[in-house]
Amino acid sequence: MAVAELYTQYNRVWIPDPEEVWKSAEIAKDYRVGDKVLRLLLEDGTELDYSVNPESLPPLRNPDILVGENDLTALSYLHEPAVLHNLRIRFAESKLIYTYSGIILVAMNPYKQLPIYGDAIIHAYSGQNMGDMDPHIFAVAEEAYKQMARNNRNQSIIVSGESGAGKTVSARYAMRYFATVSKSGSNAHVEDKVLASNPITEAVGNAKTTRNDNSSRFGKYTEISFDEQNQIIGANMSTYLLEKSRVVFQSENERNYHIFYQLCASAQQSEFKHLKLGSAEEFNYTRMGGNTVIEGVNDRAEMVETQKTFTLLGFKEDFQMDVFKILAAILHLGNVQITAVGNERSSVSEDDSHLKVFCELLGLESGRVAQWLCNRKIVTSSETVVKPMTRPQAVNARDALAKKIYAHLFDFIVERINQALQFSGKQHTFIGVLDIYGFETFDVNSFEQFCINYANEKLQQQFNMHVFKLEQEEYMKEDIPWTLIDFYDNQPVIDLIEAKMGILELLDEECLLPHGTDENWLQKLYNNFVNRNPLFEKPRMSNTSFVIQHFADKVEYKCEGFLEKNRDTVYDMLVEILRASKFHLCANFFQENPTPPSPFGSMITVKSAKQVIKPNSKHFRTTVGSKFRSSLYLLMETLNATTPHYVRCIKPNDEKLPFEFDSKRIVQQLRACGVLETIRISAQSYPSRWTYIEFYSRYGILMTKQELSFSDKKEVCKVVLHRLIQDSNQYQFGKTKIFFRAGQVAYLEKLRLDKLRQSCVMVQKHMRGWLQRKKFLRERRAALIIQQYFRGQQTVRKAITAVALKEAWAAIIIQKHCRGYLVRSLYQLIRMATITMQAYSRGFLARRRYRKMLEEHKAVILQKYARAWLARRRFQSIRRFVLNIQLTYRVQRLQKKLEDQNKENHGLVEKLTSLAALRAGDVEKIQKLEAELEKAATHRRNYEEKGKRYRDAVEEKLAKLQKHNSELETQKEQIQLKLQEKTEELKEKMDNLTKQLFDDVQKEERQRMLLEKSFELKTQDYEKQIQSLKEEIKALKDEKMQLQHLVEGEHVTSDGLKAEVARLSKQVKTISEFEKEIELLQAQKIDVEKHVQSQKREMREKMSEITKQLLESYDIEDVRSRLSVEDLEHLNEDGELWFAYEGLKKATRVLESHFQSQKDCYEKEIEALNFKVVHLSQEINHLQKLFREENDINESIRHEVTRLTSENMMIPDFKQQISELEKQKQDLEIRLNEQAEKMKGKLEELSNQLHRSQEEEGTQRKALEAQNEIHTKEKEKLIDKIQEMQEASDHLKKQFETESEVKCNFRQEASRLTLENRDLEEELDMKDRVIKKLQDQVKTLSKTIGKANDVHSSSGPKEYLGMLQYKREDEAKLIQNLILDLKPRGVVVNMIPGLPAHILFMCVRYADSLNDANMLKSLMNSTINGIKQVVKEFMKHNSPQQNKNCLNNFDLSEYRQILSDVAIRIYHQFIIIMEKNIQPIIVPGMLEYESLQGISGLKPTGFRKRSSSIDDTDGYTMTSVLQQLSYFYTTMCQNGLDPELVRQAVKQLFFLIGAVTLNSLFLRKDMCSCRKGMQIRCNISYLEEWLKDKNLQNSLAKETLEPLSQAAWLLQVKKTTDSDAKEIYERCTSLSAVQIIKILNSYTPIDDFEKRVTPSFVRKVQALLNSREDSSQLMLDTKYLFQVTFPFTPSPHALEMIQIPSSFKLGFLNRL
Repeated sequence: MAVAELYTQYNRVWIPDPEEVWKSAEIAKDYRVGDKVLRLLLEDGTELDYSVNPESLPPLRNPDILVGENDLTALSYLHEPAVLHNLRIRFAESKLIYTYSGIILVAMNPYKQLPIYGDAIIHAYSGQNMGDMDPHIFAVAEEAYKQMARNNRNQSIIVSGESGAGKTVSARYAMRYFATVSKSGSNAHVEDKVLASNPITEAVGNAKTTRNDNSSRFGKYTEISFDEQNQIIGANMSTYLLEKSRVVFQSENERNYHIFYQLCASAQQSEFKHLKLGSAEEFNYTRMGGNTVIEGVNDRAEMVETQKTFTLLGFKEDFQMDVFKILAAILHLGNVQITAVGNERSSVSEDDSHLKVFCELLGLESGRVAQWLCNRKIVTSSETVVKPMTRPQAVNARDALAKKIYAHLFDFIVERINQALQFSGKQHTFIGVLDIYGFETFDVNSFEQFCINYANEKLQQQFNMHVFKLEQEEYMKEDIPWTLIDFYDNQPVIDLIEAKMGILELLDEECLLPHGTDENWLQKLYNNFVNRNPLFEKPRMSNTSFVIQHFADKVEYKCEGFLEKNRDTVYDMLVEILRASKFHLCANFFQENPTPPSPFGSMITVKSAKQVIKPNSKHFRTTVGSKFRSSLYLLMETLNATTPHYVRCIKPNDEKLPFEFDSKRIVQQLRACGVLETIRISAQSYPSRWTYIEFYSRYGILMTKQELSFSDKKEVCKVVLHRLIQDSNQYQFGKTKIFFRAGQVAYLEKLRLDKLRQSCVMVQKHMRGWLQRKKFLRERRAALIIQQYFRGQQTVRKAITAVALKEAWAAIIIQKHCRGYLVRSLYQLIRMATITMQAYSRGFLARRRYRKMLEEHKAVILQKYARAWLARRRFQSIRRFVLNIQLTYRVQRLQKKLEDQNKENHGLVEKLTSLAALRAGDVEKIQKLEAELEKAATHRRNYEEKGKRYRDAVEEKLAKLQKHNSELETQKEQIQLKLQEKTEELKEKMDNLTKQLFDDVQKEERQRMLLEKSFELKTQDYEKQIQSLKEEIKALKDEKMQLQHLVEGEHVTSDGLKAEVARLSKQVKTISEFEKEIELLQAQKIDVEKHVQSQKREMREKMSEITKQLLESYDIEDVRSRLSVEDLEHLNEDGELWFAYEGLKKATRVLESHFQSQKDCYEKEIEALNFKVVHLSQEINHLQKLFREENDINESIRHEVTRLTSENMMIPDFKQQISELEKQKQDLEIRLNEQAEKMKGKLEELSNQLHRSQEEEGTQRKALEAQNEIHTKEKEKLIDKIQEMQEASDHLKKQFETESEVKCNFRQEASRLTLENRDLEEELDMKDRVIKKLQDQVKTLSKTIGKANDVHSSSGPKEYLGMLQYKREDEAKLIQNLILDLKPRGVVVNMIPGLPAHILFMCVRYADSLNDANMLKSLMNSTINGIKQVVKEFMKHNSPQQNKNCLNNFDLSEYRQILSDVAIRIYHQFIIIMEKNIQPIIVPGMLEYESLQGISGLKPTGFRKRSSSIDDTDGYTMTSVLQQLSYFYTTMCQNGLDPELVRQAVKQLFFLIGAVTLNSLFLRKDMCSCRKGMQIRCNISYLEEWLKDKNLQNSLAKETLEPLSQAAWLLQVKKTTDSDAKEIYERCTSLSAVQIIKILNSYTPIDDFEKRVTPSFVRKVQALLNSREDSSQLMLDTKYLFQVTFPFTPSPHALEMIQIPSSFKLGFLNRL
């Protein structure tokens, strides 16, 4: 699209304005190519014909939707007026001081304290990507810190700007951010020291100027060092170009350096009285500016703060006093009176009081100082001349001395600060913060401004190259065709200043001349550069100045004072006097230093990007210019080796008024600081860059239905753009973004707005039509009704006459009488019918009463028989209950047997412990073997020492041979020298001697070769001997390892045997017990079945008898014939015969179901016993497998032992050990034989028992065959299984007989022991479950007995006291298993809540019952310490049984506070862990995720993030937040957390969600919109529904979201009128005034149909809020914790009923 096409009616442009620089105007008429004028409509309503030409049309204004962007490069039209307007909107209206411009952060000085620098803001920006939050100095610092941590690359932050723009404060905040986010774990407080260096350097290097009350008069580069953990370990500071002239001269309304005024304000304090100071008005050097006080600054308080920072950095009081002495001496030196003596001389009185104090403070001779202040020494080749000076010359010499002393003092303080910030470790990375002066131009510019602007030229060049590089990287990353962008290169200006024969070199050359003057130097500049260099000009009206065209502006420099300031010289005699000072610090200042230290550390070893001319080495004295150029050269090297980040500070006005926008001043600074250059580079390419998703969501309204049907959104975007913008050169498609040229986004916004406007018109058209149709139909219907009534009235009036009225009245009277007659006739008919019905009904009732009296006699007879049947039924139920009681008694006996079995299991555990003791004895034997092995090791070490001595001897021989060889070589060289001498002396005899010499040389060569061969042979022999020794040592090591393995195998063998014996003995016992249980249960089952059969037979017989009696007593046919249908129904309703019959049927059904349930229970018990038998058979099979594996292992061990014995025959020292091992094996074999014999006896007993049980079962089977065939089959199965067990035992006997022949060495038994222990634990758990099952059955039986009859068993189960018995030595084990080793995830599902606490309380009750105070105290202390290592009120609601469980002897109230503190600590740690898990989800889920699809809560910004600002956040949604909350809630409920604590934890989590979301909203202007308010309100409703679903409405969690809810309402509410302001004031009670104003200022419309909040409305709301007295903090404290209360909830579990799971491993506890 052509640019001229955008100049259409209603579009707006910018035109120049002398006052506002640029002002806005609206195009009143479309522009066509060729028009000479553009018809404009100004904002005040006036029309203007603005002359234009096609090449220079006025810049277009951006749409309002793009105004106020966070990044200036996101604007569609990138030019100066757009930048200026965007800054005005953000600064003056939205009160936002930070704005991005590409990679630059533009910081406007608000001249007002803002609540945006607290620790909460720092934590909010920490970890965030640049661009996710509002622009801030913390965002730039976080970007630098993140890139350093991620890429391990050094970073630098370059802060520049005019004096008073806020450079120092910005640098201070950046350093504070690093100190906060990188807190080190040490106690050195390095971060505090780094921050403490700022107040000191500001005191000695900052001063009040006309532009700034705290202006830095020097450049500073602070290098903050980090270790590998990215924590601060130290810092180093470099300074540049201190303004020394300020020490002796200040302009009007300016001050000297702060430290002088602080010292004068504290002069009357006792420690400063010896300095003999007074007020600042008494000294020349502090009163020149006329005003010695800064409004709002207390110099005395500032002095106290300076002393504190000195102390914090480790500077002692003596050092501080030395510094203050020198400062006081400078002030006194300035008051020394120099009087003129004639025209060519001057003098200083030795009695001058200030001179005396000056000399006294610095330890000088006042006479010499007075002499050489007024004279100077000139040394020539032939003589030395003392030349007097005039008074002006003497004053200049005095001031030069003062400046020199202060400069040395400043450098010394900086050096000592660097020493205090040094670190011992190695620097991993660093971040440099450069606080340097910006481009300066004044009415009178001198040497200082020349150096400052030279430095800014270098920095601007580096900045341009970096911006260009970033643009190129972005294009290459997105595969966009790269075209060279023309950007301003200021290398010619730099060459003009620093190149060979440039301005600086000519200045240094002139300074070397004895009679060099400023005028001569200026004339050389004119001769070299005027008309030769376009960047250098000569002013028309001056011969004492020159002009340089800098990148920002032209600057005119006055040459006066250039040479003197560049030389910076002090007369030699004054230097010698100070060098001889008795004050050591002053004397050290003026010592000769041949190699002054570099302002940078030696760690920087980088190469410059461009070769820079270095200072000439022929200079005798280094000038200020050459020093500055060298330090600037090193600074640029450092910056080129780092990744730079730029902060440009802007001064909005010269009057220091808060939030006042001076367009002229700001444009000057924008041009000077490179912001507009960034804009220009961006505008030349593709400045607007949107992702495909952003473009699709923003401009989906411009897409057709066919285009929206495509699935690939990227292709849809391409198709749409090709249709909307025909010129393909106006955009480019990258991998992830679409690149637009300037103006194209504005054009797309115009199309979108037109489309929306058309759609709105269409909607309005149809809506208005519908309303008008609805109104018309309503009016038409009303008109018809009115017409209807009107016409009816007219018809009535026309039709009715007097005759008609009379006739109508007569007709009514006739109708009355007729209707009365008809009603009377009907009444009489109804009355006669009613009387007839009453007569018949009364007769029927009398007859029915008569029949009933006859029937009562028969009913009495029936009742007699029924009552007899009921009496018999009660008797039978009593007899049945007696049988049930007998059954429960038998079950209790079975339970006692199970308990006895548990006790036997405990006995087995004790046997295991005894076996462990035996194992300890075996360990002692093994230790003896190890001692013998150590002896063998000592022999081996002796061999190694011998080998080492032998090797040393060989090395000595080798050294001697080498020495001999070297001697031979020296002799050879000597001979060659002699030969050369002889050849020179005797040339004639050379032919004869050459042959002899050659022979000698050959002989020596052969001798040397022979020696070398012999040396090589000897070395080979030595190496072979060393290798053989190494092999012998290795063999010894292998033999030692084999013996160790052998010993370990013997040890494992003994353990395996012991475990196997214990296992087999336990199996034998359990088999016999299980057989007895099976027999008992079968007998009980048979008895019960017999009883059931008999009861069934009795019931059948009784029922048959009753029915026979009834049938015999009545003739059924006779009864039926006498009873009518009505009588039968009546009998069925009222008689008792049918009721009795139904009752009998129900009773039989109840009895049958009861007996059936008993039968099922017994069958289940039999099945459980069958399962046990199967389990035993499986274990026997496992034993058989183990024995087979042991036989194989024994064979392999036998072969290994024979091999070891054969190998060990070579070493006689080990024979004795082998024999001892064999003896031990024999002992083990004998012990195994004994154990095998014992097992034989046990197995024989087992077989006998099995035979007896088989015979008994056979007899029982014969007796029960006739009664129950099903039980006989089950019996046969059991007998078969028992026979299989018998066969297995026989097989075991055979194996034990053969086992005595095998040498026992089980290597794998140690690993299997753990598996067997687990099997034992599983068996114990299974037995626990069986016991619980039986107990439940007993409870159900007792309940049924109690319901049927109030008969209780006299002999109940064993009653427990709710105590656990333990021993003092088991206390540590108890705490270890219950507190330290308990894993909540594994056991919480299978136990009652708080079971470990119940167990501990039962142990406490046991200690209380013993009345043992020491035991109780020890348990309580161990419990509390255990709880502390891993990271309750009382009796009110207790039952009587729980009251009995209270302690009787001790009061634990002293432990309540300790336990309470521990509980609070655990709760806080729990809250911290939950907050840590949920915090990363809150902002993406609550703020960024769109819960209401289709209502976009934010607009695409087009912001270009840094390459390192990778969006690494997960796609969290509101569902993620709810899922995390549900997970926390489920976890708390599963772990049995008290419901009140759950509510408090949920309240704390909801407070965190609201606070984090609201804090992020405050710092994200793009989120402050009406639609985003709707999204937040929807997300809050989801949270409220979650609370309702979990029944947590009374947890007060909803109230913690009230500030967030009010903020969402504030975003949605109308914000225009006074009533709206009042409503905001009344509704937003949970938000502070600062927060409300922040949201109003940050409110951002999503499209043109929303309106911005006007500044006048914000002022109205602020005026209403002024009456509030709330916090001035912007951010909510996310670390705030609500007070926690622990409620008392009585335990629902009785202590006497608690069972301890075996997984706790608390077998040493006994229930009492």
